[in-house]
Parts: sequence; structure tokens; C-alpha cells
Amino acid sequence: MKAIFWTNYGPPDVLQLRNVEKPAPDENEVLIRIYSTTVTAGDCEQRSMQMPFWFRFPLQAYVGLRRPVRITVLGMDFAGEIEAAGKDVKRFRAGDQVFGTSGIRFSTNAEYICLPEEPNEGALGIKPANMTYEEAAAVPVGGIEALHFLRQGDVQSGQKVLINGAGGTIGPFAIQLAKHFGAKVTAVDGSEKLDMLRSIGADSVIDYTHEEFTKSDETYDFILDVVSKSSFSGSLGSLNQNGRYLIANPRLSQMVRGRWNSIRNSLPGLHNGKKVIFGAARPNNEDLNNLKELIEAGSIVSVIDRTYPLEQIPEAHKYVESGQKKGQVVITVAHANNK
Repeated sequence: MKAIFWTNYGPPDVLQLRNVEKPAPDENEVLIRIYSTTVTAGDCEQRSMQMPFWFRFPLQAYVGLRRPVRITVLGMDFAGEIEAAGKDVKRFRAGDQVFGTSGIRFSTNAEYICLPEEPNEGALGIKPANMTYEEAAAVPVGGIEALHFLRQGDVQSGQKVLINGAGGTIGPFAIQLAKHFGAKVTAVDGSEKLDMLRSIGADSVIDYTHEEFTKSDETYDFILDVVSKSSFSGSLGSLNQNGRYLIANPRLSQMVRGRWNSIRNSLPGLHNGKKVIFGAARPNNEDLNNLKELIEAGSIVSVIDRTYPLEQIPEAHKYVESGQKKGQVVITVAHANNK
């Protein structure tokens, strides 16, 4: 089979197309023929290991200290078809159309992958009937993260929600889910993404290159900072009483300040009810199935900016790193063209 190998930590050209042996499923695994996968900003960070030290060190210890050893193929999202199932598999059979995320197994930038029927680190479910493979592959990581964050923020009908960095992998799903929960949504991103954000339900948009939302008099019940670039003190100041501020990928300084905010709120006379929350979703089948139901009900759609063939994944990484992508960048695996 063909796969894109991650040969070193560095720029996109460390990714190389290779032919390797097709895997065989264990007794509790399914063999999935991957038709579509994605390239996200997270994939680019992992490839280069350009991320906060507190996260980079354990990841590098897991993958390989000097170069990738334990994990040699990137990618988490996928959609495809089950080609074979181990004898102990009960939930799936050959021919099932599926989608999901491999979690920290990675390895979806390839033609095939074997996954347990019930993944410990990942999620696997039947593909939404009203989505193509490309559309379905764009859902799992971004959708599950968005659902997790909004639940942490306890978003309720009638509340005001702001999403900073709304135009990438997670933001479009967060907008649609917040609207599904009945919230009024303000989306923040660059000017080239604002029309897309309006088209999927944002009630108002802010171009961060011309306006800083923390300097406005507007306040919110929940601020989700997907890109972790908003002013910490400014974001707290933009919260209503008992508001929540969730930082998806916090820097160490933000974690320290968040902890201090919790301590300060515990002191007599200083409690303001404002909470700082840090992200981290664990993919699971229940959330994936919840998203599938919302998709089939017409409440959520995928936003796909560009598609690339498998062999052009390095080019896809370059585009994602440019910061221009609107929604997802999807990789169409060559043998999926007729599906």
C-alpha cells in the first residue's frame, strides 16, 4: 500500500511517499480502506514539533526523541470502507462505510489502517449517510474537539459565545454546535474567512487584523480561544459575571494565570464567578455518534477549503501552515476517486 512517511522533525519535505506492506487485522480489529483523510494545523505542529515544550516533550518521548520511530505516518481523521474484520469483531462487517479518528495512533495518511473495534484512543463509527467520504473525513477531530469545548463551557440557549480563531479545523463546528444549542455567536478570524463564517451561522464576525475584541464594550458568557492568541486579561474582562474562558492550546504562562484566577476567586470578597478552562478532548464513539446524528439531521455541515491527492500531502502541509485555510484541507486517497 501507499503511505506518507514522516521521516524526521522539520519542514513539509520530511514527508515522503512510500510503498509498504498492507496491514492485517487482529482478532478484535477491522481493516479500513481509507478513501479520505485530512491535514490539520495540529498535523503540521506534530510534523515540525513546533509546539509548547510542556506538550512537545511527552509527545516526542512517545514518538521518538531524535526522529519519528514509534509513529512514522501522520494523520488522525479518516473516512473509508471496512475491507475485513477480525473474528471477534461484532459491531462492523466488510463493506461498512465508516469514519473516525485514530487518536494518538495517527497513521491515517495511508491507503489502509487497522483499528480496534472499540478504540481506546480514537473513535470509529458508521459514516453519515448524507456525506461523501471527503465531507465525513473532515468531521471527527474538529467536530469532537468543538463538542467537548462547548460542553466544558456549559453553553446554554440565549447565551453569547465568542470563538477566536473560528475559521480553521475546530471553529466551524463550534459555530454550528453553539447555534444548535441556541447561543448567539460572534466569530473572530481574518477578513478572507468572514464570509464563510457568516454562511455557517455566525451572527456577527470580527476581523482580528482591524479590531481587537477585548477592546470592545461587548461582553460574552463564553469565550473559546481555539488559537490561544487572545489577551488573557482582556478576555477575562470581556466575560460576563460567571462567564467561562476556554483556551484550547494554552501556553504555560496562561496555565499559571488560569490557576491564579481560580485561587483568587476562592478568596473572600474577590470571587467574580469567572472561570478559566483548558481544553483537551479524548476522542470517543459516543461523541462521534452524536455528531453523526446532528449531521444527518442537517444541523452540521463540513467546510472544505481544498483537496489534495495523497502524494501531494507535503503541498497540503505548506498550505495549512500559511494560515489561509478556511475549514478543512482534505486528502483524497487515489483509489477513492470512483467512490
